[in-house]
Amino acid sequence: MNRLDRKFSVAPMMDWTDRHCRFLHRQLSHHALLFTEMVTSAAIVHGDAQRHLRFDPLEQPVALQLGGSDPVELAAATRLAHEAGYVEINLNVGCPSDRVQSGRFGACLMAEPDLVADCVRAMRDSTDRPVTVKCRIGIDDQDTEESLDRFADTMVAAGVDALYVHARKAWLKGLSPKENRTIPPLDYDRVHRLRPRLAPLPVMINGGIETLETAEAELAHMDGVMLGRAAYHNPMLLAQVDSRFFGATTPPVTLEAIMQAMADYARREAVNGTRVNNITRHMLGLANGLPGARQFRQILSVDACKPGADASVILRAYEAVDRPALAVAS
Repeated sequence: MNRLDRKFSVAPMMDWTDRHCRFLHRQLSHHALLFTEMVTSAAIVHGDAQRHLRFDPLEQPVALQLGGSDPVELAAATRLAHEAGYVEINLNVGCPSDRVQSGRFGACLMAEPDLVADCVRAMRDSTDRPVTVKCRIGIDDQDTEESLDRFADTMVAAGVDALYVHARKAWLKGLSPKENRTIPPLDYDRVHRLRPRLAPLPVMINGGIETLETAEAELAHMDGVMLGRAAYHNPMLLAQVDSRFFGATTPPVTLEAIMQAMADYARREAVNGTRVNNITRHMLGLANGLPGARQFRQILSVDACKPGADASVILRAYEAVDRPALAVAS
């Protein structure tokens, strides 16, 4: 079993956790495990692998999440991910979108645990890095006790290194992907029961965790917690993760240091043709709760999209935040 510390991770989120987002999150926490957006194995194997797999070494530790159901193709994508340097390769068995279902991957695969097991075995044969699975507690009319146990047991038999469980069913018929994030009721107790059953396999919980206090409480039951939208919309909570979850004694990073680091990053990225708004769109929540936050967001969302906008908009946004309030908040 690998020794990668998964006590706290930021969930893979389509259109959100791109490399610019991950670079920002790494400024806030040195130890949290970060995930890419889901990338299909087909896009990597048959498309521009370098573009899909690119990341800054400063993002590490970072895991790649793959979508797919073809063991041969997933094995090939895993080999490329290994060569790119990802610390973990994760298979998506939880996304409920129509596009994902039509490609026969994501949450619909919970109905085919034997196929998922074949995929996991093929991926494991292609790397010595951890191969993990992210799933739901069930789909549609599945009984979450019997079906989740069977699915998890099949993953263990296939040699999976860890399991991340979103504590909601996915309703593939009748609910949109957005509705699937909130309408199916959370069932943390079901995930709690799974962990001792699978020990010593690491099992992490995901879904509806909004605060670090809730996340810490979950560690009494689980090997780790995964936050998604809460970490994205309120990224400054990640500044407390290293001390609260990993025992770090260094002071939390300041907003000033983050903004300077992101301005420097934007200047480097501009050389490669990256527009500054592709970076600043992930930074809107950094000043939440501070006087000047509205102007801060406006500069990063509106001014950053104007022709000729450059890294200076990041520093201008910081100047919009009330300094005395910032000193008190830190």
